[in-house]
Amino acid sequence: MSGGRRRGRSGNSARKPGARAKRESSAGGVVFRATSGGPVFLLIRDSYGKWGFPKGHLERGERADTAALREVMEETGLRDVRVVASVETIEWKFRFHGALIHKRCQFFLMETATERTTPQGSEGITACNWMTLDDARRALSYENARGVLQRASDILAARRAFSPAPGEAPQPA
Repeated sequence: MSGGRRRGRSGNSARKPGARAKRESSAGGVVFRATSGGPVFLLIRDSYGKWGFPKGHLERGERADTAALREVMEETGLRDVRVVASVETIEWKFRFHGALIHKRCQFFLMETATERTTPQGSEGITACNWMTLDDARRALSYENARGVLQRASDILAARRAFSPAPGEAPQPA
């Protein structure tokens, strides 16, 4: 399912006859940091109190992976971040100020060694928290984001199986 698309629904996404959805493209990051207890994932809380991943609009001519890195750095204050893999693309519809929006967001798995974050208050980011997989799964406010997290975790597990630490034997998949 790598690079696959998931479709989500918002309760307000009913289409009016003849209404056309405005298309928006975004990119975001599922950022992890290795710890002695396993990977932890970075979630942000928006101005509505919803937990999710850093993401934002692509600028004209910008590649999705570049936009995802930019958004992660802006929204979390992290600077030492690298893209590891493409996770997947999700789509959903919602209404904003009465207009129907069809949003498509491509997510990338990213790694950092930096623990300290700084939420971008000017964009409504009220918190950045590192969480274990289980805690992140429970905290995420949207079902489609839980699917993105699971896919990112699966990618990490597969990478660990094929890239053991020095002196360690590969783990069976």
